[in-house]
Amino acid sequence: MRIADLYIRVSTDEQADKGYSQRLQEDVLLKYCEINTIKVRKIIFEDHSAKTFERPEWKNLLRELKKSKGKTDLVLFTKWDRFSRNASDAYQMISTLRKIGVEPQAIEQPLDMNVPENKMMLAVYLTTPEIENDRRALNVKHGMRQARKEGRWLGVAPPGYINRTRENGTKYVAIDEPEASHMRWAFEQIAEGVFTTQEIWKMAVHRGLKCSATSFRTALRNVGYCGKVLVAAYKNEDEQMVQGLHEPLISEALFYKAQEVMDGRVRDIGINSSHGVLVVTPDKLPLRGFLNCNRCTRLLTGSASKGRNNYYHYYHCQPSCGVRYKAEPVNMAFVDKLREFIPKPGMAELYTEVILDLYQGGTGYLRNERKKFITEITENNNRITKARELLLTDDISGSDYKLIKSEAEEKIARLEVKLNDFLANSAATIDIDKVVYKAIENLKKLDLLYLNADIRRQRDMIGSIFTEKWSFDGQVHRTRKVNEAAQLIYLINSKLGNKKSRVRTKIRSDHGFVPSAGVEPARFPTGV
Repeated sequence: MRIADLYIRVSTDEQADKGYSQRLQEDVLLKYCEINTIKVRKIIFEDHSAKTFERPEWKNLLRELKKSKGKTDLVLFTKWDRFSRNASDAYQMISTLRKIGVEPQAIEQPLDMNVPENKMMLAVYLTTPEIENDRRALNVKHGMRQARKEGRWLGVAPPGYINRTRENGTKYVAIDEPEASHMRWAFEQIAEGVFTTQEIWKMAVHRGLKCSATSFRTALRNVGYCGKVLVAAYKNEDEQMVQGLHEPLISEALFYKAQEVMDGRVRDIGINSSHGVLVVTPDKLPLRGFLNCNRCTRLLTGSASKGRNNYYHYYHCQPSCGVRYKAEPVNMAFVDKLREFIPKPGMAELYTEVILDLYQGGTGYLRNERKKFITEITENNNRITKARELLLTDDISGSDYKLIKSEAEEKIARLEVKLNDFLANSAATIDIDKVVYKAIENLKKLDLLYLNADIRRQRDMIGSIFTEKWSFDGQVHRTRKVNEAAQLIYLINSKLGNKKSRVRTKIRSDHGFVPSAGVEPARFPTGV
């Protein structure tokens, strides 16, 4: 009497198909053995894909068959696709089994391996399910690509969104509060360029965001947040961006501004780009990372030394240099420096008048900015046209043309977003009198705002006023470059005195140097 091991396999995606159920396979195999007088030694149940033979139960069976040669004559299964769905792997495994005296056989597709023509039938049995798998995978891939082209956001929703299912069974992503508010805040902080991505992630987590640092960085690059869906390049189709069906969390302008900051293309804003310093610092050392050593020009750091009853904070250079200052007098000297930028009595009113005057006459600036955006868009369109001409004359290859076209189109898309955002903002009506009044009132108490702020807001204020590092000589802070609006206030205070008419004439003639964002200190991160 021959002895057989019964191999019953079903993968996870086949569980619902009763034609592949384990109970049915077991019943069919046992009846076959009973009719053909075959003794069943062991029944093996496998819940794993047949793409490879890296299956736990099969590996255990093969190991046992090699150790106990002659105890089993057959390995029986219902069909060959239960054995394998890969022809090359199947032939190799059949050869391995036959070497140890075991014959694999599908009872519903029996083949005599001693007949050469049957090997052709075996190839058909094995490759048919493999082809079905490949076709199914290709259909899924094409279906997912078409869904993306139609604006559907596929996959697991990133932070700020959540996967939902409608009553008709269709899936979609919806905004998930309060995570959405945290991510919106994070994008705004990234675009400001004041804090590093790691610091913003820590602040967002403190606000309540549930997201790892790696997932946070990945999410910041996801164009889906501004309502778009990325369709990757495939064969002869170029990568494309389509309008998504989901609700955007932020504007396109904010998304692309954040990308530019993270890419390092924005160099002139905030601490992150001009100082490159970390903000994680003790409350007693708000100036750490902003000061250069006045002896060796290296960046001063800061630390605390433990005394008998308390900690004492210092700003200091490297031990080899030896420069060291107590933190408290350095901090107070900086507050004295801030007071130089508080408008003197009478100057604040003049400053208000000048700002309002410039705002009313700022149409030339708006026209120039609009013209600049249109010129850059035209230049990139011309670049695509020129590249197309070079392609037609065989001066460049098709791959070079695609690269040039892709780069130019990306720049055009970003410029168009910026232009639309600029036009929308320039057309918006604001209560300029109220804005300027609030800004001037804040400037009048700049030192108090700084002293009463927490460490993050203090560093935000520092970065918005001082665009470069400066040195401290033990008595005063010696700065080289500050925000242009702050510099203008300093000039009014220190040089122009009460010559109001002269001040106004000077500012009016040089109004191009007054930055549009310099009316009030940089916006502080809120809710931290």
